[in-house]
Amino acid sequence: MAGVLLADAQNLSILDPAGPPAESIRGLFVLVSAITFGIFLLVEGVLIYSLVTGRRRAGPGDPEPPQVYGSKPIEIAWTAGPALVVFVLVLLVGRVIWEVQPDPDRPPAGAEPLRVTVVGHQWWWEYRYESYNGRELGFVTANELHIPTGSPGTPRPVYLTLQSADVCHSFWVPRLGGKTDLLPGRTNQMWVQTDEPGLYQGQCAEYCGTQHAHMLIRVVAEPPAAFEKWLAAEAAPAADDPAGRAGRAEFLSLSCVNCHTVRGTPARGTFGPDLTHLMARQTLASGTTPNGPADLRRWVNNPQQVKPGCLMPAFALTEPNLNLAVDYLETLR
Repeated sequence: MAGVLLADAQNLSILDPAGPPAESIRGLFVLVSAITFGIFLLVEGVLIYSLVTGRRRAGPGDPEPPQVYGSKPIEIAWTAGPALVVFVLVLLVGRVIWEVQPDPDRPPAGAEPLRVTVVGHQWWWEYRYESYNGRELGFVTANELHIPTGSPGTPRPVYLTLQSADVCHSFWVPRLGGKTDLLPGRTNQMWVQTDEPGLYQGQCAEYCGTQHAHMLIRVVAEPPAAFEKWLAAEAAPAADDPAGRAGRAEFLSLSCVNCHTVRGTPARGTFGPDLTHLMARQTLASGTTPNGPADLRRWVNNPQQVKPGCLMPAFALTEPNLNLAVDYLETLR
């Protein structure tokens, strides 16, 4: 199922960049490939030439060919040539590293920066929205990172502060930027930016345990007006929907509240994803399964069946209690 969801997104090729960091990486890849391919052609050309011109076997009376022991010009060439290639590659890589390193304190002129703290968990992503264009945000969501697209004269860089809550993870969305690790006890940073609305998918790129392959990344890039609308909806507490009031009481009576937050209610756990606007997300369990009523019911009833090894236990709820809890979760939009 995760593979199907991954295939639904745009392509994952680094050769089709959608932002400046990814463009720099693509350019470096093309240059390095051209240089190394040129070296390959040169070496293979010399090898083939030697095979063709030296294939005649010596006869019984043929003299022994001249024996050359050392050649200063050849030794200089095979030392200086590779040294020059390495020097050029160091310059190219250094330039790209400089371009993709974030400088959150100095955004480009006219920019409207978004700042988000990304926390990697086994096996899901937590997104803490800090500020947008100088405006404090202060809400938390999970598994879907929404960002605004840039427009002519107004770049909207997204500065990501990367942290880990448990083991090593790595944040990688190929069309938006390179891989950056999330390490326990250390804070790393990266930035992404795009002018093209759409869904960009990636993957945790550092093996982090049983469900590493199902720790997908979904980045939704949308125009500024749509992004502002999403911000307003996400910042609001959970709606008090009359259709879910009976289920709300049931949900709050369960141990779910020890791990999950639903803003506006006594549920304030931080071990698991924030559920305040759960049904606004397209997938469950970090891209493992679509987010629909049937899938949500299956997930709540037995998470281990959907994502074996995940840290959410099965509570063995009775049918009436399960119905009430799921009914309430479906109101969290």
